[in-house]
Amino acid sequence: MKPNFETIEKEKNQLLSFPSSEVLETTEEMQRRYEELNKALALGNLKHSKSRIYFEDNLSKKVVETTVWGITDQKVILNQGH
Repeated sequence: MKPNFETIEKEKNQLLSFPSSEVLETTEEMQRRYEELNKALALGNLKHSKSRIYFEDNLSKKVVETTVWGITDQKVILNQGH
């Protein structure tokens, strides 16, 4: 059974607090996240396509649909435009 994810608006992401530790349990899960984020980055930069991003903050699991503009070792940079 998949957990329920709360849908949020991209503008509310900056108000969230995130866990300081890794939420994924295996190296394979982390590798898959890296690959999926790179796909979303390519779609965002080349085609301006939105991606659905599932994540976890300090309170619950959430999902946001937006364009990925960049990724770093610690952050995913989302389109902040309207």
